[in-house]
Amino acid sequence: MSGPTGLRRFVTEAGTAPPVAAGSATATGSATTTRPATASATTTGPAVVAQSSPAAGPAPAPARLPTAISAAWEGPGQAGRSAEAAPAEKCELCATEIPAEHGHVADLEQSSLVCACRACYLLFTHSQAGRGRYRAVPDRYLADPAHPLSAAEWDALEIPIGLAFFLRRSETGEVTGFYPSPAGATECKLDLAAWDRLAESHPLLAEPADDVEATLISRNENGVDCFLVPIDACYELAGRMRLHWRGFDGGTEARQAIADFLAGLRARARPLRQESRHG
Repeated sequence: MSGPTGLRRFVTEAGTAPPVAAGSATATGSATTTRPATASATTTGPAVVAQSSPAAGPAPAPARLPTAISAAWEGPGQAGRSAEAAPAEKCELCATEIPAEHGHVADLEQSSLVCACRACYLLFTHSQAGRGRYRAVPDRYLADPAHPLSAAEWDALEIPIGLAFFLRRSETGEVTGFYPSPAGATECKLDLAAWDRLAESHPLLAEPADDVEATLISRNENGVDCFLVPIDACYELAGRMRLHWRGFDGGTEARQAIADFLAGLRARARPLRQESRHG
């Protein structure tokens, strides 16, 4: 498949984002790379300020997004028609038929996710399987109530909005921030020294597995929520933003969708324990 896939379909390098006409229903999932701006002390979440006015109507799901997640990119009518026409899902590695609830494997060369049967998923839980190209996406959801992140610490990262997720790439060893938005996600590189200083006192920030897990942080009127989540959950969040965002501030539906997503994380997250650390 030509062109960018996976997270690269949510992110476009600076200066390469294609122009989108107002009201177009065929906008891509790309957003322009930006450097972090100084965060205001009054920044709150989970709503994210739009970088640009969103196109009218639901946008199509990007290629290579797993079917279970891509449904969030379609409107109710589109999702219904897709479900009727779509054949049974199959493992993208061995073509075995798979149920709606299944695991995902990250293709590190393509920066994409593929749907996997249980056997293929388990095969790629070993880091060297497939010469390191494929990695099974874990199903861990963690929080660390013993080391809460403060609003002042969040502001020190100079993140200009109230909701973001952070992924460490094994290729570079760098942590990159992604801001979910109605256009997909906007990427910026962090001040790694500031991030590392925070990680010293907040073990959860250093816990995610490279490439396949992320730290998701939301600042709101009640404080700062911080979770470790699988990378496919970040795809789901981006899909919800894309589907429900209306107007400049997102609207009631977008805010409720994000609130429901975060409530699900709170209910699912287990406390971080010392023995869960990566060696």
